[in-house]
Parts: sequence; C-alpha cells; structure tokens
Amino acid sequence: MTVFTHRRPEGTRPALDLLIARAAEAQITLRLDEEETSKHGLSAGPGLAVNAEVKRDVELCMVLGGDGTILRALQAYERTGVPVFAVNFGEIGFLATVEPQHIDDGIRRAFAGEFELLHLPGIVLELGEGRHTAINDVAIHRKVGERVAELAYSLDSEEAGRVRCDGLVVATPAGSTGYNLANGGPVMAWGVEGFLVSFIAPHSMTARALVVAPDDRLTVFNRSREPLDVAVDGRPVGEILPDATIAARFAGEVGTLAQLPGTSFYRRLREKFGRLAS
Repeated sequence: MTVFTHRRPEGTRPALDLLIARAAEAQITLRLDEEETSKHGLSAGPGLAVNAEVKRDVELCMVLGGDGTILRALQAYERTGVPVFAVNFGEIGFLATVEPQHIDDGIRRAFAGEFELLHLPGIVLELGEGRHTAINDVAIHRKVGERVAELAYSLDSEEAGRVRCDGLVVATPAGSTGYNLANGGPVMAWGVEGFLVSFIAPHSMTARALVVAPDDRLTVFNRSREPLDVAVDGRPVGEILPDATIAARFAGEVGTLAQLPGTSFYRRLREKFGRLAS
C-alpha cells in the first residue's frame, strides 16, 4: 500500500503514526517513497517500507492530505485502477473519503476494502510534442506583469469564440468545483460525461462558460503577443507561444477514487462548501 501525505508533515505525523501502527497489526506493508521518508524522518520497521519506489501494482493508495495531495496520488495511479483512499488534512478536501475525526474507522475500512469505487474522467492535453492528463483541470493564464491574453477557441474545427481575458480553464466534473467554480462556471455532478470551459477575468460581457460534449475536441489558439503559461492540476507543464495552439479532449475512467458506501455528490457539495460559508 502506497502512502502520500500533505506537504506540511507536522499536520499529518500523528495520523501517519496511527496508520503505521494499524498496518503493523494487520500485517500490511506501507510503502513511502524517498520524498515521504525524508519529510517524516522515517526508518524501516514492521509494516513500513521506506525510500520505496512508487509501484503501480499495489492494492491501494492511502492519502493523508488535501485535494492537492489527492490529485498527486490520482496522477501517480492514472489508468491503473488502484483506488485512492484519502483522509482529509486540507482546507476543503472535496475528493477525500473520510474526515480526520474518523481516521481510525477510515483506516479499518480501507484495510478491509469497505468502500466503493468512483471512476473519474480526465482531460488529455496535447501541448507541443508532449501529452498530459488532468484529473481536475487545465489552466491557461497570462504571465505575471504581461498584457491581457487574447484567446480563440474552436470545437471540432469550428471556431466558437474569441475572448480577451486573463486566461481559460478546462475542467472535468470533479474539477468543476475548483478553479472553474471560482470563475463563475457551473458545477457538474460526478458521473456527467463532458467537460467545462470557463474564462478567467474576461474583458467581455458576453463570455460565458461552456459545457462541452465528451466527443468534441477543444483547440485553444494563443492570439496574444506573449506566451501563456499552462498548468495541469495546478502544476506548471509548459507554455503556449504566440500563434500556437493546444488541444484538449475528454477521457473516461482515468482515476479511481475510494468512497464510502452511500456517499452522495450533493451531500458532499453541501457539506464541503456549506462549511466554508458558516
């Protein structure tokens, strides 16, 4: 079982110690890579393999962290079918399976396989000669200090519009509650096929978010004079040069998320975002 934790080790060390103890009792081996081992100052012991490579054929990936850490785990196990079971140690933790106050029961459920599988779609991005897969979103934005970007975009080779803006976000249903929501884009329930295109600070009264059908290919043209930065799930992956393009398309069943039986997307939406408003 692979383990990923939040970037701030002081917040997750007690939970990690509990996880290690429960794994030793259950005769389950936890695998922590070099970064995780160094972060927590760990040594090998019963139920604990340190400085271990991230194997793609484990039975489960356990996350102690927020959405950023969960996305890192989902990326690591893209298209493998390995479930990611997450205990929320972030601000929102929309993708998390259980909350910290239920960690002991959560660990028991994880070890016993008492969870359901939610298969998350992704977005495949073609950037130059490279290809990247997003679980949440692809963000295109102007560089700090540069002028407003000018973007044109087409769907299935049909130009759909041209917008002056600070950038553009292409989001999956899972990612619709992130950057897209902050842009005023709609929320898509998990299970809906398709993706969203929304604009960052558009200089237009008519620029609206767009829901794109799953078989439609999106092409974005940089009509600006300067290159634009591109990030996948919040991680920089490159830039679009002036007069260059990128392409994005929907991809099914990219990541596998563990969730407790009976979990409702709408209840999760209410609890996670209602809590921020209280």
